[in-house]
Amino acid sequence: MFSWKDKSVFVTGANGFLGSHLIKKLIKMGVKPVALVYEENPGSIFDKEDLASKSHVVEGDIRDLSLINKVLDENKIEIVFHLAAQAIVDQAIDNPLDTFESNVQGTWNILEAVTRSKTAQKIIVASSDKAYGHHNVLPYKEDSSSLVGVYPYEVSKTCADMISQSYWKSFKTPVCITRATNLYGPGDLKFNRIVPGTIKNLYEDKSPIIRDTAKASRDYLFVEDVADGYLLLAEKMNQDLFGHAFNFSTNIPSTTGEAIKLITEEFKKSHIKPKTIETDGFEIDHQYACYEKARELLGWEPKHSFAEGVRKTIPWYVSHLNGE
Repeated sequence: MFSWKDKSVFVTGANGFLGSHLIKKLIKMGVKPVALVYEENPGSIFDKEDLASKSHVVEGDIRDLSLINKVLDENKIEIVFHLAAQAIVDQAIDNPLDTFESNVQGTWNILEAVTRSKTAQKIIVASSDKAYGHHNVLPYKEDSSSLVGVYPYEVSKTCADMISQSYWKSFKTPVCITRATNLYGPGDLKFNRIVPGTIKNLYEDKSPIIRDTAKASRDYLFVEDVADGYLLLAEKMNQDLFGHAFNFSTNIPSTTGEAIKLITEEFKKSHIKPKTIETDGFEIDHQYACYEKARELLGWEPKHSFAEGVRKTIPWYVSHLNGE
């Protein structure tokens, strides 16, 4: 029987959106995680709930291999969650080199460190459904949808994903890969994303923004559900699962128009209508994924519908935007 008690756990990207939720859950289970923090993230859940005081914080860059080796060795790390990444599509277009260094070099560094480590037993690498790239046949499935990213962010995730698979096949590095769909929930401070951006605009009585078309579709997954998925995967990982990738999703896509409409109705601001702007178009029109493999092999499935997740999300942003 797996027990988190006395486990030595390392989380990269620990004060980010997903990282904050994962750290919080680890602490509740009695773990004092080793948290890699690249830069401060004021207003994050990690910051607001002072999770640093219950973690062992290491300030540094995932691109620094000597630092990662040192962290794993000195803390006798057993389980690694690699979440650190440059995660903004537009930023990847503006600065592809930084994105490739963070997402690709950062991933091979952590895999190399785990491979050399005498104590590391498991590493979970956060890829993304973006690694699949454009497919005419949906939903994405782990064993039949190829990884064909084209634009910089997609390619960075495709590369990180394939490097992870290579380390398992070549060096038996005990790795699993997660490919989550579009995450939302309390604590996401990237307001260029649909859910937090729409909530912020509605809070300010401004029109939500549709980029290019309201018909683009995504699979929106509540952040607590995927954090639970990461923990469950870590608990279940063994020789039979090493090298596997798992989609975390809802398998229920929503168009941008539908997502904004639902958020607007939940916010009781249906009188505010969205407006459409044109962008460079460096995004895939339709994406959603099947989570059957995670259900069958891990016993995982999402607990929240999009509407349920939005109802839990709006109050956090209202409080945050009120300065509380």
